[in-house]
Amino acid sequence: MTRGLRTWGEAGAPEVLLLHCTLAHGGAWKGVARRLADRFHLVAPDMVGHGEGPSGDPARDYHDQATEHALGFLPEEGAHLVGHSFAATVALRLAIEAPGRVRSLVLIEPVLFAAAPDGPAKSANAEKLGRMGMKVAAGDTRGAARIFLSVWGAGEDFDELPEAQAARMASQMWIIGAQRAALHDDAARLLPRLGQVACPVLLMEGSTSPPVIGQILDMLEAGLPQAERAVIDGAGHMAPVTHPDAVAGALADFLARA
Repeated sequence: MTRGLRTWGEAGAPEVLLLHCTLAHGGAWKGVARRLADRFHLVAPDMVGHGEGPSGDPARDYHDQATEHALGFLPEEGAHLVGHSFAATVALRLAIEAPGRVRSLVLIEPVLFAAAPDGPAKSANAEKLGRMGMKVAAGDTRGAARIFLSVWGAGEDFDELPEAQAARMASQMWIIGAQRAALHDDAARLLPRLGQVACPVLLMEGSTSPPVIGQILDMLEAGLPQAERAVIDGAGHMAPVTHPDAVAGALADFLARA
């Protein structure tokens, strides 16, 4: 593994760039990537503020930094692009702003909350985000991480995590606040530009995920010219980690047609 970068498969095969979710690292893709390595060359970098990726500049917009960093891994000749959670919004931005370098786009549970209609599902998420923000402001980053994992984790109990992992997640809670403008206010102006996405798009969700995810995907599907949906049965938000077989199968099917 190159520092901050994981690869699977043989160079020269069709390339797939995998962008991981918040509080993870490129290794989160290993279950999916190993199932596709006989057909593709898969590349998974650590994102800004994660793993061995860049630490990030607090004076700059976080979404801008994440997008610039990810763009550096997209070859000029193009690649298939897969993003999960926050990174799915980065992937969507790349498909809009660098269309010649994105052959197809897979968005797994993009948390672009600005796309969801006002209502109970959106309010429930906003309430939890507010509670996390208050915990961080009070210096209780562990409490904030505990709330985050209860909604967006893979079912793990924060208090039962190895100490090193718990400490790392707590130290990264600043990222949640740094993402707010892009996710809740659409500061990157993704929604008005959905019609500019020129490639085929797969929108993927877990069947047990928070209802706001389905509402977000409804809006994206309506605005994207070439979008289709896939549901991973029994999975929640962390489907690439918890259900790698099903996610890899859906990806393989889509990429074979894209």
